[in-house]
Amino acid sequence: MSAYNLFRNTGSEGLSCAVPEERSVPRFVTAPQWEFAGRVDGRRQKPLGFDEKAAATGVRFNGFYLFASFQERARGAHGTP
Repeated sequence: MSAYNLFRNTGSEGLSCAVPEERSVPRFVTAPQWEFAGRVDGRRQKPLGFDEKAAATGVRFNGFYLFASFQERARGAHGTP
């Protein structure tokens, strides 16, 4: 499996972008509503919604892979995001 850098949109849609480590980060991901969310590789658990085959296809055509991540964000001590 290729290693990807993950970026998460801070909106409520759950949109994530995976970019292979050897590729440039797309310009739209540098906008303020995106944040770095970690890495995906053979040693780490993939986020829910990440599909390796779809990622390979997306990267081949676009240079990145957009997907809906269904993992809930960590909440604060009082249940607030």
